[in-house]
Amino acid sequence: MSLFSSRTGKRPRLVPALDDAALARVLRQVSKRGGNVKSTEVTLVAAFLEETGDDWDRRGHRVTVLAGETAESKSDLASAWLAREPKNPDALVFHSWVGLMRGLRDRHLDDAAQLVTQCHRAAELKPADPLPWVALLGMARLERYPQSEVNAIWREATGRDRWHREAYLQMLAHLSPEEGGSSAAVLDFIDVVRPRIPANAPCAAIELTAAVRQYQGLVAQGGVRAMTAGQLWEGGQIAAALEQAASLWAKPGFFQHAAAQADLNVLAYALCAAGRAVDANHVFEALQGTVTPWPWNDDGPAVQRFEQHRAKAERGRQGGVGGA
Repeated sequence: MSLFSSRTGKRPRLVPALDDAALARVLRQVSKRGGNVKSTEVTLVAAFLEETGDDWDRRGHRVTVLAGETAESKSDLASAWLAREPKNPDALVFHSWVGLMRGLRDRHLDDAAQLVTQCHRAAELKPADPLPWVALLGMARLERYPQSEVNAIWREATGRDRWHREAYLQMLAHLSPEEGGSSAAVLDFIDVVRPRIPANAPCAAIELTAAVRQYQGLVAQGGVRAMTAGQLWEGGQIAAALEQAASLWAKPGFFQHAAAQADLNVLAYALCAAGRAVDANHVFEALQGTVTPWPWNDDGPAVQRFEQHRAKAERGRQGGVGGA
């Protein structure tokens, strides 16, 4: 029997837009080639983001996905839009996000001062929007701002949208040992925010995201640490967080935020890493084959690793047994 005829759903594939059908349509219409950008493409993206309005969660998802796809291509979309509308806050923040995405990829910002200035200008023009401040958090990661300055930017971002998913992810990355922080700093951050976050908030996966990153870090070290990495899931607060997520997140309608499927990918991975493949099966069913690059690409091609773990979860369900 073909794997793809299983109950778990569609053939695994990377879907940057996740379940945002409108965003997927825009992505298909935006050129991935270099050279001159059509004015219709600029008009399309500008209208699309304007229509998103003040749904800060949806706006954050759409800007980051569009900026990420633009950054990976040779498209001049962001520059063309900013040249056409230099005082448009959406054009300013989009151009800043494209620059940030390229900076995160290359590990340095081209003309950091200009990008920072654009973020502050966007914030002036659209004061309620958290996204310029979230972009500044990302720039603070690369520029290694002092923690006091990062905290001030954090307060600006979360003061506008308390549970902004991308803000929490940027702060988590900034504090991580891989970027000059420490495991202790990550734990302190999680301990502070955990009691305040509603179970179905857009940033609800931050604790599990931190745990997956810690697990992957242990595996990457090899030796005894890699061999015992699975013990991370066996007790204490991490085990409790995983248990709560497994019981709630995949329920229809529980999560309403734009990147819910990305968080379900984190949950499926965590359950598999914890040796709970059978418990991951209902999460794979909810995902219907939608794959995010991280966390699956840590030890191989994301789609392939997703497919392998999904097949194992399905076999476990049919056989009534679990497995790592």
